[in-house]
Amino acid sequence: MTRALAHPNIALVKYWGKQNKTGNMPATPNLSITLSELTAVTTINDSDRFRFQLNGQQVNDPKVSALIATMTDTFSLPPLQIDSTNNFPTSAGLASSAAGFAALVTGIDAHCHLGMDAALRSEWARRGSASAARSICGGFVALVPPDWQAQSLAPTNHWPLEVVVAVTSHDAKAVSSSEGMERSRLTSPFYNQWLRSAGDDYAEAALAIATRDFEKLATVAELSCLKMHSLMLTSSPTLSYWTPASVACMDRIRELRNHGEAVFFTVDAGPQIKAVCLPESRVTVAKALSEVPGVLEILSCSLGEGARIIDDEEPLTGR
Repeated sequence: MTRALAHPNIALVKYWGKQNKTGNMPATPNLSITLSELTAVTTINDSDRFRFQLNGQQVNDPKVSALIATMTDTFSLPPLQIDSTNNFPTSAGLASSAAGFAALVTGIDAHCHLGMDAALRSEWARRGSASAARSICGGFVALVPPDWQAQSLAPTNHWPLEVVVAVTSHDAKAVSSSEGMERSRLTSPFYNQWLRSAGDDYAEAALAIATRDFEKLATVAELSCLKMHSLMLTSSPTLSYWTPASVACMDRIRELRNHGEAVFFTVDAGPQIKAVCLPESRVTVAKALSEVPGVLEILSCSLGEGARIIDDEEPLTGR
């Protein structure tokens, strides 16, 4: 038996759209932070046939099945029993697939003695979910051409940011990210401009991280987020992942910043708001967001490490 753990990551410079080629590669460079506290744990056992369970339920997941089939052809994998559990909502805009595929590939690599390095694990995780490539690494992570393998920009201790997550829905989203990206690529009139501007956004954010310039990072991260959601809103049929509480949380975060708190928001393809802040602002931000009508739960995370193998005795952080 082999157990692997990975954390979700939150993109500060987003990608929304994929290249029209094999390998599940993003259309634009992107940059993220890996979170602690939220975890996906995957257990790998030998079996008489392939089985996959998610949170205790037998699941037929086409993406997992496709990745396992490709890895089996490449590495001659034996039949495996795979059990994955998340300690946070699944398919609800909290990067559960990123954590899940990162843990899956890390677990298979160790269990089957494939000998992959982090770059190769990142490439295989990307085939399941492009953002999963980034969860292989901890801290500040980039996913850029030409190889589209995750690169560590800075470790967790480079800049101890905190993330407060305002959960506004526990429901799985009606339109998957992959489906939504393709819809935007084909129908949004702003998609080509999005492609053209992504490189500048990435460069500005990377510099802000290197110099620990919070104001600069806040500006580029919020703009990248809002540009991505503008693509969604201008797709046909339109895409909107927000709830009324999502919008109210963004307004509250702007108010907090106007009153001197070091905080900005980002939102992925889902209704959950991630407030990124300096440690001294975390308590104030968490309290303010908890008071927004429609917020169901507040999660607080520091920056986390990359995907790794754990033993039975290792304590798991969580809620």
